[in-house]
Amino acid sequence: MRKNNKTETKSISKTEPKMKEEIFRLPDSGQGGIMMRKLYLDNIRWATVLLVMAYHVCYLFNGVGILGGIPGAANIPAFDTFAGIVYPWFMVLLFIVAGISARFSLQKRTGRQFLKERARKLLLPSTLGLFFVHWITGYLNIKMGGGLSYIPFALVYPISVLSGIGPLWFIQTLFLFSSLLILLTRLDKKDKLWTLCGKAGLPAILPLFLLLFGASRILNMPVLTMYRFGIYFVSFLTGYYLFSHDEVQQKLEKVCIPMLFAAVVCAVFYAMRYDGRDFTAPECLESLFTNLYLWLAVLAILGCAGKYFNQKKPFTDYLTKSSFGFYILHYPVLLGICYLLHFYGHFPAVWNYIIAFPLEIAGTFAAYEIIRRIPLVRYFVLGIRKKA
Repeated sequence: MRKNNKTETKSISKTEPKMKEEIFRLPDSGQGGIMMRKLYLDNIRWATVLLVMAYHVCYLFNGVGILGGIPGAANIPAFDTFAGIVYPWFMVLLFIVAGISARFSLQKRTGRQFLKERARKLLLPSTLGLFFVHWITGYLNIKMGGGLSYIPFALVYPISVLSGIGPLWFIQTLFLFSSLLILLTRLDKKDKLWTLCGKAGLPAILPLFLLLFGASRILNMPVLTMYRFGIYFVSFLTGYYLFSHDEVQQKLEKVCIPMLFAAVVCAVFYAMRYDGRDFTAPECLESLFTNLYLWLAVLAILGCAGKYFNQKKPFTDYLTKSSFGFYILHYPVLLGICYLLHFYGHFPAVWNYIIAFPLEIAGTFAAYEIIRRIPLVRYFVLGIRKKA
């Protein structure tokens, strides 16, 4: 008997590290006490960050008149088409994934712990981080716009800091939404809305693009078109209340191929309709067809990722851990590269794109690996307290 007990104990001890790696424990909330880690969400997150990095290359060299691009940059229209196709849905997708992650996070934390963690990971990099790294973004934008000749030297750095937000608008907005979410959860302490959303079938999920259509037309900032609080907040809440249910995800996986086909067809018609136009303009983003297309794209990606990409490899594991840092750091790196290519490279237009993207990846990787090893800087820029 003793021998058998020792054998059993030894067997458990061997499997325990693997169990800790593959699952995370959640309090009972209608989904059971133990859940498998949703690796497909990690893969969606890092893949979308890489897509954002590719989009920003096209954005800086855009030829459709989008504010913030490099003035007079040589342009290839095909890359504008690519940027226009992905622009309606990739940030909606990130907010949905963030909403799903917030649901799982709040199952392990109190509201106060959740906000404290979000303040460190989101608020610090998007405020104090500007003083360390992102002033470079502001400085280069001012320089390319010809504003340096009008600004006193002593004010160049502070103005560069204030104008260096760039893509950090996403994590600023995400912190705001996380704070509002805590208020909503306190109003619904029994989780009735979340439980109700878990019963949704495809006939209820598909028409939700109408909700996004309505949200896309409210709470939009003038000029700063990236601050679309209406549609992004609804996307975040959709992730939290709807797509965090395993039952809903399984329904999407069953129809992921037809959904992907429908999304591709819509992408073709979308490109034909808006090709050569400013795809960040309200008449594009607030149209009924655009919101139908983005919704089909999101549903297809969630379904296909859950069915075919719910796995982890060393390469994807690294990207999962570093994708947030890549998002934070990539833009000042890319802007510096594109500035040099435009003003000093004098290459044919296509080579600007071909050179910029791999250099952006390499430069962002180097910046991330260096900064995460510097104690004080990594805390303010990346929200990392200790070296991983």
